[in-house]
Amino acid sequence: MPLALIVVTVVLAHTAYNGTRLNISLAALASGASPLTVGVLMSLIAALPMLLGVPAGRLVDRIGVRVPIIGGVCLLIAAVILPGIFPGIVALHFAAVGIGSGFALFHICAQHMVGEMSSEERRRDNFGWLALGFAISNFVGPTFAGVCIDALGNRATFSLLALFATCALALLVARRASLAHTPHAQRHTEMRSAWDLLRNAELRRVFFVSGLLASAWDLFTFVTPIYGHSIGLNATTIGLILASFAAATFVVRLALPMISRHMREWPMITATFSIACVGYALFPMVSTVPLLASIAFLLGLGLGATQPSIMALVYATAPAGRAAEAVGVRTVVLNASSTALPLMFGGLGAALGMLPVFWSMSAALAAGGWFSNRRRVMRA
Repeated sequence: MPLALIVVTVVLAHTAYNGTRLNISLAALASGASPLTVGVLMSLIAALPMLLGVPAGRLVDRIGVRVPIIGGVCLLIAAVILPGIFPGIVALHFAAVGIGSGFALFHICAQHMVGEMSSEERRRDNFGWLALGFAISNFVGPTFAGVCIDALGNRATFSLLALFATCALALLVARRASLAHTPHAQRHTEMRSAWDLLRNAELRRVFFVSGLLASAWDLFTFVTPIYGHSIGLNATTIGLILASFAAATFVVRLALPMISRHMREWPMITATFSIACVGYALFPMVSTVPLLASIAFLLGLGLGATQPSIMALVYATAPAGRAAEAVGVRTVVLNASSTALPLMFGGLGAALGMLPVFWSMSAALAAGGWFSNRRRVMRA
């Protein structure tokens, strides 16, 4: 499947996923749910992918991407449409589990397709194009969802978001012949443990910084609706603040080919931690929309720059024939943090307010910056 079509499919599926994340949060808050309940919903999005990441990666290594990626998008469609048909907090919980699981499977497959089709010289640039697709959908998803929620309500918005995922499914089915598929592949006779990958010191470092940066990204999408709702912002405005974050990720990823000629992976990761640390420290100190959007843009510039570098490091370090499994381990790490942090910070926000939530993340990012800078010095 050509890279351009992979990116288009990612934009469509991720728009449905990202818009639904916002809609689940705001639908729960509109029904009177507490920040802790919203935290539970956001944790459920990551809970099952945390358990299934490694088996899913092994499955992709063994049989190819055709069946897993089409199945993942089908699950995503069913989960997105569910609260539109059956409104209520119970349906939101099932939808959270479904969109997380379906999109995680799709995500592993999409990343594996790009990694496998790319030469070592082109891999970071190709992952940059994939990341650019995610940046587009990070902008479109919250903006579209926010406007639709205010204009049409939560139920109609779920139904409209499902159309994006349906278009992604149609594209994949139409090009299914170009998707790698090995229907009769056998399991390796020697059982391999994911712990083998974690014994690789370089992969371990990559997984650590990847998990922390993903936590910063996920926490922002989790706390912004809660913080915006607490200061009286409507859904459209909250969606635009999230879109400002996404616009910055688009800008920085568009500039990545030029940046990468002057900055290697670990220095770029160190710079990202520094920028995100400052953004998180400043965000809860303001309440006006222009300042919130500006700080969101700053955070997007930092957090949006690292995904291509991290994925290039994963594929450069993973053992032969286990690249998708390594992506699956990374998915487990990401979703473990995405499961624990909303619960922890949701409870903290309910008890003490949002200021300690933002500043705790800022402190964690400062520690991550110290670690990655130490790694940069070691590699120098």
